[in-house]
Amino acid sequence: MVGKREKMLCLCALVYLYAVCVSDGFPAGSLDGSVNDRPIIGILTQEVVDDDMMRFGKTFIPASYVKDVESGGSRVMPIRLNQTLPEYEKIFKSINGMMFIGGAADLETSDYARAAKAFYRLAVESNDAGDYFPLWGTCMGFQLLTVLVAGENLLSNTTAENVAFPLNLTVEATSSRMFESFPTDLMKALSQEDLTGNFHHYGVTEKTFRGNEKLQQFFSVLSTNIAENGVEFVSTIEGRKYPFYGVQWHPEVNRFQWDPDMQFPHSQNAVRVSSLLSEFFINEAKKSLHHFFKPEEEEAALIYNYTPVYVGNFSGYEQCYFF
Repeated sequence: MVGKREKMLCLCALVYLYAVCVSDGFPAGSLDGSVNDRPIIGILTQEVVDDDMMRFGKTFIPASYVKDVESGGSRVMPIRLNQTLPEYEKIFKSINGMMFIGGAADLETSDYARAAKAFYRLAVESNDAGDYFPLWGTCMGFQLLTVLVAGENLLSNTTAENVAFPLNLTVEATSSRMFESFPTDLMKALSQEDLTGNFHHYGVTEKTFRGNEKLQQFFSVLSTNIAENGVEFVSTIEGRKYPFYGVQWHPEVNRFQWDPDMQFPHSQNAVRVSSLLSEFFINEAKKSLHHFFKPEEEEAALIYNYTPVYVGNFSGYEQCYFF
């Protein structure tokens, strides 16, 4: 029979191992392995810059990102700009992950950048303390993550506008968390077929990324692509220590955008890529045990309280939420 002293020694050993895991490596999630099956992803709104959209509101979220998150098994909380730091801290403790979407904004001085920096800092501090919290950046969100990590804007002309590419996968992609659930045939297709839609003018070149010590130490480069001007740019990244992920391309368009003039990949494999990445990120968010303390506050915060507006007659999006 195991005595009380032996039980205490075992418990101390477990606590020590957990502390080592948290402090020296990847954040371990909850100590008891709990999973949150009711996650909520915060999506930071974008400032409206299109004249045709300004009559609907000052900020917006394209519905394709909302559908993408919901399809992975999560709910969405829209996060408005120009809130106070205490308000953002309260929101952070209530959500289970954060998505920085594509769009157009100054990545250093805008209200969007200020809000994103607050959530990035909170996410770093949280993960450092063993409190799992993932971040995802798409297109401009990818670029934003590089600015936040590097502490400077390293973007240059890497135009790949309205074009779909296969990914030039790196050696690190095969051992990555992001692509861990991808079957062999899909990884092959991802490197050979035009499954990733690109709609950007700026990015971080492979040379610049590799030459920046902060970026190189923080992120693993999982893929690159070639821009219209022949420059190689980084297109997929994941944090080495932190559950932070970025794609310069747009997984959400594969399933949720349909403008015939846009190069949105809709093949079976394109849909599989989009679906698996959505499920991956939400599974990451399920490791976070943050939650609202009052059901009525949770209900009031969710995007179900808003109605999307059809904008397909003057926009590349079908629907957008306005705030």
